[in-house]
Amino acid sequence: MDYFCGMIRIGILSDTHGNLHPRIAVFFGEVDEIWHAGDIGLPSVLSDLKSLKPVRAVYGNCDGQELRMLCPEVQFFQIGEAGILITHIGGSPGRYDRKIIPWIREKKPHLFVCGHSHILKVQFDHNHRMLYINPGAAGNFGLHKSVTAVRLKVEGTRFLDLEVLDVPR
Repeated sequence: MDYFCGMIRIGILSDTHGNLHPRIAVFFGEVDEIWHAGDIGLPSVLSDLKSLKPVRAVYGNCDGQELRMLCPEVQFFQIGEAGILITHIGGSPGRYDRKIIPWIREKKPHLFVCGHSHILKVQFDHNHRMLYINPGAAGNFGLHKSVTAVRLKVEGTRFLDLEVLDVPR
């Protein structure tokens, strides 16, 4: 899954907790790659996503041993020129989790993706000069009222055409 130039379309989700809403497959139909920011819930969810597109995923605090063996806790990788950092429990701009701060300082990502809060949030962090995305929750477990996911395009170090899926649970 190496992309050296051009543009790539990404689908981002988190907190499926064992349930993949059917609208996710439709929303991610035109993406090149899917990123899951943890609390996958069941290995079958990961398999279902992989049947759609290539997947990069991290495990979350609710994921069991099998998913922890399949996915790392933190991933840093490059998409062309852009550095991407993904974890499950990451906090938010100005209030990052203490375990992720060294990763942010060392890797200096252009995009930081995390989940856990079940609250959709997209914000540019001026202090760390990176885009922050929490795609909210795409599953049925939790207090959220909507299933949410994000898709966007990566071109160079820019993130373009961000779109949000927001459907009632």
